[in-house]
Order: sequence, then C-alpha cells, then structure tokens
Amino acid sequence: MDDGKLGVAIHGVGQVAYAHAASWLKNPHCKIVSVSSRRRESAQQLVDKLGLDATVYDGYGKVLKDERVDIVNISGPNQVHAEQGIAAAEAGKHILVEKPTVLSMEDNRALRDAVEKAGVRSLASFVLRWNPLAVILKSMIDSGAIGDIFYAELDYWHGLGSEWTGWEWGHKKETGGSAFLLGGCHAVDAMRWLVDDEVAEVSAMANNKTGRYEFDANVVAVLKFHGGAIAKTSTLFDVVMPYAFNIDLAGTEGTFRGNKLWSKKLFPGQTDWATIPTILPDSGAVEHHAFDEQMNHFVDCILEGRESHCNLADAYHTHEVCMAIDRSLAEGGRPVTLPLE
Repeated sequence: MDDGKLGVAIHGVGQVAYAHAASWLKNPHCKIVSVSSRRRESAQQLVDKLGLDATVYDGYGKVLKDERVDIVNISGPNQVHAEQGIAAAEAGKHILVEKPTVLSMEDNRALRDAVEKAGVRSLASFVLRWNPLAVILKSMIDSGAIGDIFYAELDYWHGLGSEWTGWEWGHKKETGGSAFLLGGCHAVDAMRWLVDDEVAEVSAMANNKTGRYEFDANVVAVLKFHGGAIAKTSTLFDVVMPYAFNIDLAGTEGTFRGNKLWSKKLFPGQTDWATIPTILPDSGAVEHHAFDEQMNHFVDCILEGRESHCNLADAYHTHEVCMAIDRSLAEGGRPVTLPLE
C-alpha cells in the first residue's frame, strides 16, 4: 500500500488505459503509483494528461518489483495479457486484465491456474456486467420476473470500419484473435451471467465480406446450455449501422427485449410492453462504459477478502466458449462440445 491506499500500476497505455486510470482516481481507497508501457513516452503522456503523481516505468519487471504496487491493471496488447497476468500473480499482485484476457486455451488454463495458486484477487474487464440495464436484468431475473430462461439471444454489432484510426492491430489474428475474442466475448459473457448456466455445445457459421480482417468478421453461433436453454449469439464487424448490443431473453413467466419487459408474474393483465428507463449498452465508446462501478467493485472485493463474480476463474468459461465457436468455424460448422480438451 501507499499512504494507506491500494497502489495501482497501469501497464499498457492504449485508449482504454485512460478510462481505467480516470476510474481508479475516483476511488478513495486507491492511488495510481506507476504507469508503464513498452514506450516510455506513451506512459509519460498519460501521466501528464491526467496530472498523476506516479512513477513512469518502461519495463514490466520494474513494476512487479515495486513494493507499493498492490494491483496491476493490465491494459496492453491482447497477445501479452496472459503472460503479464501470470507474472503479476506470481509476484503476489492482484490483477485486473482487459478483455480478451487470453487468445488460446493453453493460456486460458495457465492464467486461471496461476491466479488460483497465488491466491490473489482478479477481475476480467467484462465491463458490461456493470451497465445499469444489465444490473437491472440480472436482479429481476434472479427474483423470478421472467421465470426460467429457455432462450437467450445476445449480439455484439460494431462496425469497425476504416474510420477507426489506430485500430489496425484489431484486424490481425495475432493481436485481435477472432471476432468473438476481440468483441463478441462481451455478448458471450453477458449471456452466461444472465442465463446463470454454462454452455454445453456450440456450432457456428461465418463470412468476411469486406476482407479487412485476417479472421471471419461476421460470425453467428447457436448454443445449448447444460440446463437445456438454447441461445444464439453473433458478432458483426462489417455491419453498417451504429453500435448495437442486442439482448433478448425468453422465460416461462415473461420476456425481456432490451429494456422492455413482458411479465405475467409482475403485471397480470399486461396489455403493452413495460419500458425500464435506464442507461442502455448502446455505445461502443470507451468513455461510456461503467468502469467506475467495475473498479469500485474490485476494490471492495480486495478490501473485504472475497472473490468477484467476474474473476479470471469465471472469465475462463467465457473465453472457452469463444474458442469453441472458433473451433466450430475451423471445422466447417461442426458442433463442438464443452469443456474443451
């Protein structure tokens, strides 16, 4: 700790790091003690822009040796998340990792196991779990508002066209991974969380209309959960429209369509959809994400000695589903059962 506060190290200085740092600054129990990147000038730029009293490092090893650091915020390139997360766990640091946390099942297992062995707290940055609509849906589902869910449909449609400057890394398989690892993992994670079950089988189909990506840019997958619920999820990067995160959940007592609710349990004699006035997950802009709530949750978990519902052990399953979808694509749409070997 530094001055009685949890010391936070920001490692990796992309766009999301600025949003993370701004949220850490708002938490009274934290202090950003260091910022680091492969390029020292990038780290210094973040420090200067936010007016931080923090050490600038150009080496990750220096970050892990800093005794003031309690939490490492890993927000650099996707392909190094696992390696850096494992090193942080072995150094006894709590870890927040941007999504995707891993790009392979080998790394998925290794990161999960390293965190468990070290006994540190962890959080995967599936920030949509803290979106107000998602929080409301989860609460109402748990209270039985729509009964038992038997069908779910969540989609991540984000037209990442040529106007997205600085996004070239996202088009490459080595750094972007795949459509579902890069962005669609948000839909998979929210689906797992809301349905409150694990996926047993997936099959998928795809195309790549613009050719801007080294992987299939538009993917649709059909899923079956262990409890019997069926589902559909899709990721579209070639779509020409504003960002959309579609949510449809059908249960034995009612249905959610986004923020619209039909519930014979809550509203007997209902004649029209009830609309929930809240903030929707309808923007892909980083500054609109609920990072404040996410960071506050993680700090509370650390201070209270409890695990997050969105820790890396849980995120293991989200990434496993994404990789099962990719495996189905590679095998011509063949159904793939989980867990993966």
